Amino acid sequence: QVQLQESGPGVVKPSQTLSLTCTVSGGSITTRPYYWGWVRQSPETGLEWIAAIAYNGVTDYSPSLASRASISRDTSKSQITLQLTSVTREATGVYYCVGGWSSGTYNWVYWRQGTQVTVSL
Repeated sequence: QVQLQESGPGVVKPSQTLSLTCTVSGGSITTRPYYWGWVRQSPETGLEWIAAIAYNGVTDYSPSLASRASISRDTSKSQITLQLTSVTREATGVYYCVGGWSSGTYNWVYWRQGTQVTVSL
């Protein structure tokens, strides 16, 4: 049973870099054909996909966030990390680590409860 556990700072100041980590257990992040990613939910934008990284390390980004988002992995720790630079208050929301596969579109079947991020002075 795949389980995901997010961790993050909770509160970030505007213009700073947000860094989130997801630890995956019960499965390998290098197993084909799985993808792992980040999705956020906010009152302003609803549910929004941010980035994904494939079992082979190939990355993919939402066009609207590609210039500021970076997704990476540490296979030795089974962790997926998201960094989002120059955050504004619009980045406030619940961030979910997700897992699934791609068939042209992403099918996220593994979710956790998410971690709240608030951008505030």
